[in-house]
Amino acid sequence: MNCPKCNSSEKCKDGFVLGRQRFRCKSCTYRYSVERKSDVKSAETKKLALQMYLEGLGFRAIGRVLNINYATVYYWVKEWGSKVSLPQSASTVEVVELDEMHSYVGSKKTTVGYGLLLIDIENGSSRLCVGAGEQKQEKNFGKT
Repeated sequence: MNCPKCNSSEKCKDGFVLGRQRFRCKSCTYRYSVERKSDVKSAETKKLALQMYLEGLGFRAIGRVLNINYATVYYWVKEWGSKVSLPQSASTVEVVELDEMHSYVGSKKTTVGYGLLLIDIENGSSRLCVGAGEQKQEKNFGKT
């Protein structure tokens, strides 16, 4: 960054003010600091990354599209996930949509799984319900 007063590129570091590097111009001795840190991303970029994640894009894909590190996207999603809670519903599930899950699970080599993922579709909105427990498949599962 050049000096804002004389536009000279000759500068030296001159301490920190409010956590930002301060510089001193060697030509006119004007002291200035960088207006904004280069690694700070805007709130709009963060919001867009979270929306892209919720639409199903992976961390690396989001990083490539927004030109940021995928680990940054991961930490943003992790931070957001710790602040929100999943909706809890005590009502029974009437309709479960698996969407080709039967053929996918049946094609796997392992026959023992862990976890249960259910999506409750109620009045046009979907809710995610997650339960954990060991499940064993039957020998003829996925075969017709």
